[in-house]
Amino acid sequence: MSDSMHDTIRAYILENYLFTDDAAALGLGDSLVGRGIVDSTGMLEIILFVEEQFGVKVKDEDMVAENFDSVSKIVDYVHRQQPA
Repeated sequence: MSDSMHDTIRAYILENYLFTDDAAALGLGDSLVGRGIVDSTGMLEIILFVEEQFGVKVKDEDMVAENFDSVSKIVDYVHRQQPA
């Protein structure tokens, strides 16, 4: 499941922010903010995508870089939010 989740999130970011389908353009651990890929508005769009795609509700206090600054961090966050 998590490989497909990585792929889904990476594909969304590549398509909507880097305008490419080349997976090599974005490493799973690359900082989205640090690389200038997204700003605060982009981060909110990614959060909305994650909520709709994976059925999780992101709390306001969870909307921080520690949870959403890379594909890997997003996947880890979603796993923590989903029921066991």
